Amino acid sequence: MRSPRFTIAGLTAMAIVGVALTSIPLAGQTGPRPAKPTGPVATSAPRTAWGAPDLQGTWSTATVTPLERPAGAGEFLTDAEIAEIERRAVAAATDEARGADQASDVAGAYNDFWWDRGTRVAGNRRTSLIFDPRDGKIPALTPAARKYADSPEARRVQATRRGDFPAASWEDTDLWDRCLTRGLPMLSGPYNNNFQIFQTSDYLVVLHEMIHDARIIPIGKGADVAPAVPQWFGTATARWEGDTLVVDTKDFSPKQELPFEPRTSAAGMHLIERFTRLNDGTLNYEFTVDHPATYSRPWTAAIPMRKSEGAVYEYACHEGNYGIVGILKGSRATEKAAAEAARTGSR
Repeated sequence: MRSPRFTIAGLTAMAIVGVALTSIPLAGQTGPRPAKPTGPVATSAPRTAWGAPDLQGTWSTATVTPLERPAGAGEFLTDAEIAEIERRAVAAATDEARGADQASDVAGAYNDFWWDRGTRVAGNRRTSLIFDPRDGKIPALTPAARKYADSPEARRVQATRRGDFPAASWEDTDLWDRCLTRGLPMLSGPYNNNFQIFQTSDYLVVLHEMIHDARIIPIGKGADVAPAVPQWFGTATARWEGDTLVVDTKDFSPKQELPFEPRTSAAGMHLIERFTRLNDGTLNYEFTVDHPATYSRPWTAAIPMRKSEGAVYEYACHEGNYGIVGILKGSRATEKAAAEAARTGSR
């Protein structure tokens, strides 16, 4: 179970490439960019017994490519830039990433062995996972979403989740801390980035390593759950478009949160996911977020997922979930200390 600060780490785990991109010379600033890579190609994808592209296996979204493009970066990376970014990512992801003093040294190495931040740039060579809009940025928020993001309520929520403000109850903690859901779309995080896919002619099952979620998605037919019953992962249906499986998901629970800023409700979002086996052996995962209540326009990102031969083990998050207990005990201790300071200071 992660601590409150891991909430922020989960949102920014891919930002390391942004630091590298802004601290090394970029070809886009000193010379011509490399040729634009081609789009997904599935010319030799393995097939199932019934003739569909075989999407099965364990796939990882771990990458150091950030969701949004860092300031000053071009659209694509050169070989030299990739080599330098991945070298720095490896150093930052090991116990060799030492701090300037003993306290930061210990904090930086804490349980480092189980992190899985990713050490490689996404295979599409882009400087961001987002490719539409072309600037690689999440579109502007709607006026209502911006008003919420700038409100004292939103700032208090984020401060509480960072551990900078005491949590009144478990309801002040986020869905990760409560072992409920990591949310959609599927993004790279600090650890547990594996997704195992099972497939029949009628269904696709996506097992999420993080928080033990399993999505069961009907292919080529209506949804198994009525839209009137909102689900954490919404109501999903799938269809084949050539060799790409397209998954449409709507009717998310109002309690579900977007896994990116401003962390508003996923209710009202239409998520379109595309799964394509590429000719290099990867699984291209592309998603489009259409959430009119939050974003001024739809936007699309892609993660070429790498196959793993390892097993996905149960993530028994609720068993011995001492994180919530610790968060609430710490919050009460913070309040007690503040009350004592106010009492003694008033004399």
